[in-house]
Amino acid sequence: MKISKNHFVHILILVICATFLRFYLEGFLGEENVLWVRMSSVILITIVGAFFVLKGIAQVIEETTEVLSGRTKIASGLLQSLGTAFPDMVLGIVSAVISLGLLKENYELAISFAIIAASTTFGSNIYNIMHAAWCVFRQNLANKKGTSVAMLPGFAKMGRVIPMKDHERKPSLPEIDNSLDILNVLTVLTAIVIISMVIFGQVKAAPGNISGDLYQLVKPVGLVIFFLCIFIMYYFRKTKRDNILVEEVEKEEKYYDKKSTLTILFYLFISGIAILFAAESMVRAVEVFCSITGTPFVVAGVLAGVIGCIGEMIVVHNFTVNPKGRIGDALVGVAMDNIVTTMGASIVAMMGGIFLGGNSLILIFVIILTFNAVLIWQISRLKNYFLKLS
Repeated sequence: MKISKNHFVHILILVICATFLRFYLEGFLGEENVLWVRMSSVILITIVGAFFVLKGIAQVIEETTEVLSGRTKIASGLLQSLGTAFPDMVLGIVSAVISLGLLKENYELAISFAIIAASTTFGSNIYNIMHAAWCVFRQNLANKKGTSVAMLPGFAKMGRVIPMKDHERKPSLPEIDNSLDILNVLTVLTAIVIISMVIFGQVKAAPGNISGDLYQLVKPVGLVIFFLCIFIMYYFRKTKRDNILVEEVEKEEKYYDKKSTLTILFYLFISGIAILFAAESMVRAVEVFCSITGTPFVVAGVLAGVIGCIGEMIVVHNFTVNPKGRIGDALVGVAMDNIVTTMGASIVAMMGGIFLGGNSLILIFVIILTFNAVLIWQISRLKNYFLKLS
């Protein structure tokens, strides 16, 4: 979906759609409505929220980050991640707010929303890393064969990945090194979260609807993780690309290049409002879906993680199939995106609303660490390709 003639009007439409979801369509999720009405609302909220509102906002983020990066000299991947990770953070924080509001009246339901908060936040990291690993794998395959390959075999419309030698501009080695550094830091940070939940966060009196052990990311550890994330983002804030490249790419974003920085930030602010409204509606829809179908909350939360990370996945996909030197941004962005979502999890922890059961705790974090390793492996192969060319 391209924002063409009037970007502001299009963003305004996205905000109106998100407002419609939050203040009208969400009203049909209540138990006073018949079953088919509730399920229809769940489906509509999910489709409109994920594939129109969040997808549209992802396009805005993709088109603005290069302009802001060129003006501020902040890494485009960091700016990109702050935007694309916002849905993850909002989904988790909204779930936590709902959870805290239910603590006194319905403790079991409150814990269920807290599990959605955790599984959505960390579950989205799985999809981000897995999708990025696939994109780099297809790029490496195109490099090896010396010809273009389909991004997704059998689906031509998903785009084709051409060999790096045919790209108009290529990422720099410092960019690739930067992405590897951030991914390694992310691996360590994820391990800290897991260990701290097991050592400090076991809940002695789990509610009756939870089978097995229950773990919480406690407030003091959440505070430590929060400041670690802030430090990491600050440390890796500088762009590693040549200024000439930034200026060349910046000219392609003609609409935003002509706007002031304050105007762009205003566009991003109202885009954030759209994400906030859509996210709250989708969290409610996930809870209703679980209640109606009997789906475990952690499973629904992990599936809802797709909603939160769809923006980052779209950006990474577009930067891979668009051979104009943006794959470096994609690699830095996807790693930094997961740092930002981890920071969101720490905020939820400081609010006291993030829990995971024993089995889900093990599975989610093992999968995250595994795909972190796979992505590092694929990026290393990409780096070797550049080293051979030099």
